[in-house]
Amino acid sequence: MTARAATGRNNVKNTKVGIVGGGRFGSTLAESLAANGVDVTLVDRDWNVVQSFAESPVRSIQGDATNPGVLRDAGFAECDIAVVAIGSSLEASTLATIHCKDLKIPRVISKASSTVHGRVLARIGADNVVYPDRDRAFRLAESILKRNPIDFFEIADGYSVAEIGVPASLRGKSIIEANVRQTLGLTVLAVRRRTSDAARPRETVVATGREVLQADDRLVVFGPDASLAELSGE
Repeated sequence: MTARAATGRNNVKNTKVGIVGGGRFGSTLAESLAANGVDVTLVDRDWNVVQSFAESPVRSIQGDATNPGVLRDAGFAECDIAVVAIGSSLEASTLATIHCKDLKIPRVISKASSTVHGRVLARIGADNVVYPDRDRAFRLAESILKRNPIDFFEIADGYSVAEIGVPASLRGKSIIEANVRQTLGLTVLAVRRRTSDAARPRETVVATGREVLQADDRLVVFGPDASLAELSGE
C-alpha cells in the first residue's frame, strides 16, 4: 500500500513520536505533543482523519498499520516512542504493536480497551499498556469520594486540565506565593469565583499571579494527573 502524506508543518525536536490511530485519544495526544514542539508522525487508514491534520504540525499519513511496510515507509524506525492508539480492533492493535517492536522502536506504548486486550499487548512485548477509559473512570470515582472534588478534562495521556477547590494550605495566598508551578509542575490558568449574587454563575478571573486565593474559589489548573491529584488531596 502506498502511503499518502497530508501537507503540514514539521516541528523538529530531539524526541520523535509515531502514533498509530487518529481517533479521539490518538488525535488529542498527537496535537498536544506537537504543540509542545515534539516531532510527531500519525498513521491512520482514514484519509479524512489524515486531512484533518493538514494545517497542523503533525505529519499525518494514510496507511494501514497492520502492514509493516506502511510503518517503515512512514519513518517509524527512526522514532524514539511509538503509541498504538487503536482500541476498537484487537487484531489491528496487536499487529501494529508487533510491527513497532520489529522496527526496534525503543519504547512502544499500546492502548487497551479491556484487561484481556491489555494482557495480550503486554504478552507480545508492549513496553507500556494504557487504559484511558478505565483510568478516567477511576479519576471520576476519586472525584466523588474526595472532600475536595476535582473535575478532569484529559488533554493527553497523563496530562489534564482540572477544576479543583482551593486547598487549605493555599487560602489567603497569591498564585505567586502558592508556587504550584515550581513545587508540582502545575499551571493555574484561571480562578472561578462566586459573585455577590449567589444566583449567578461564578465569574472567571484570568490568573495574573497576584490574585489572592479565597476559600470558596475554584482553580482551573493544567499539568500531570499525579500532581493534580496531589493538589486536590490536600
